[in-house]
Amino acid sequence: MIVINNSGLRRVLRITVPFVIIPLTVFLGTFIVPQKSYLFVSFAVTVMALILFISGFDRKKTGSRRLVISSVMTALCIIGRFIPVFKPITALTVITGIHIGGESGFLVGALAALISNFFSGQGPWTPFQMLAWGLIGLFAGLLSPFLKRSRWIIVAYGTVTGMIFSLIMDVWTVLWGGGFSAELYLAAVVAAIPHTVVYSLSNMIFLIILSKPFGEKLERIKLKYGV
Repeated sequence: MIVINNSGLRRVLRITVPFVIIPLTVFLGTFIVPQKSYLFVSFAVTVMALILFISGFDRKKTGSRRLVISSVMTALCIIGRFIPVFKPITALTVITGIHIGGESGFLVGALAALISNFFSGQGPWTPFQMLAWGLIGLFAGLLSPFLKRSRWIIVAYGTVTGMIFSLIMDVWTVLWGGGFSAELYLAAVVAAIPHTVVYSLSNMIFLIILSKPFGEKLERIKLKYGV
């Protein structure tokens, strides 16, 4: 496991990678990279998500253990995507971010989108899904002291971020339709309202069911293995 020992560099990476470099890669890739080469953008986001993950710890043993937990959560997200209609990816990504850290949350969200799309269908939408789910997991980690106060706060966060996920994907819909405009974006948002409602509802249900038992287990694992 690679470790970044410079604390200043870690802080810079934790800010610039998720909030500047990855969003620029995703959006510029829409205009610069040919549509059939979208996987290059997806893999570039994957590499940067790994860099962000590595920047989140300073001890080799801790990072390796966190990687194992993140891999398990990613696998659960991928399996959960085969559930019809209601899918737990956002819920599991939020739980990961809260209890394992924002960098882990970003990695789980991004990898879950990329890997599960090999089964459900890769496309130019994949980098946008990776960015959206990754940011949901990252902010869950950043807001974890507040979110841990109540399961219902976590549920509210998951419900709201479900709407935000849909809004980000609507940006992709408009961009790949021939260029962004406020009118087209508004039309896309309105057309996606049924899907947004179902998706936010699924996040609410899964977080009500999973946030407490998964959270307790992850906290015990952190305590036992010193993560």
